[in-house]
Amino acid sequence: MRKRLSLRVFAPLCAAILLSCLVIWTIWGNTALMASSVTISGNQIPDSFSGFRIAQVSDLHNAEFGENNTELLQMLSENAPDIIVITGDLVDAGHTDIDIALNFVNEAVQIAPVYYVTGNHEASLPQYDEFKAALERIGTTVLEDRAIQLQRGSEQIMLIGLSDPDFTMKGDIFGESSSMFCTKLESLTDSKSSYTILLSHRPELFETYINCGVDLVFSGHAHGGQFRLPFIGGLIAPDQGLFPRYDAGLYTEGSTNMVVSRGLGNSIIPFRFNNRPEIVFVELSAG
Repeated sequence: MRKRLSLRVFAPLCAAILLSCLVIWTIWGNTALMASSVTISGNQIPDSFSGFRIAQVSDLHNAEFGENNTELLQMLSENAPDIIVITGDLVDAGHTDIDIALNFVNEAVQIAPVYYVTGNHEASLPQYDEFKAALERIGTTVLEDRAIQLQRGSEQIMLIGLSDPDFTMKGDIFGESSSMFCTKLESLTDSKSSYTILLSHRPELFETYINCGVDLVFSGHAHGGQFRLPFIGGLIAPDQGLFPRYDAGLYTEGSTNMVVSRGLGNSIIPFRFNNRPEIVFVELSAG
């Protein structure tokens, strides 16, 4: 009788302890920033850009890590990037406070030059024009379907930024994003003499980037698949559905590499599981 009573008490107690640990671990996993490092090597990378460090910030969604994002800014500063690239969804259309994003970028530009492309949430932002103007005033380079050259000594690489397709075809019910992106890229990559880096929010268009001959892509949007399952990966991602193909990390096909950040914040699904927020640091290596 005592044994049965003990089991009746012990089993729920163990379950409660396990559930509490899971909740604490999940909360920690949504707030504990991590840095991920990737090295990209290639013969097309100019010698003067060997060791060039790029910090990628993606899908902040108005999140804050420490007061005024001090933890996020400290991690960026400690890793001493040559440039910072922001690959969309800096704000969240559902609960927008553009001051959080602007305050973060205002400090980030003191660390390194900042280059920014939009995501789908900016496309739904009523005050996007105001937001863009404010970013530019504080020194951000906004790349809306345009290319610039980054110079080191006598050598250069091309940096291209594409606006999110939701600015022109919300929902893309006819699947035209791929052809539209390809047309834009072909008009911007006028010469293959330069190593080409593309900032584009959408990883699901990887085949398009390959076909257009892009060397290195920085992307986000997938939130790491939101819930990461051991030995499987991400569970669900926007525009890719269940078990997304491109959810996090480095993807390589031919001469094209794509880095997909798990991002920092959350949006429609308010939490992530086994999927810590990250900043990605990429170092280029010539040869």
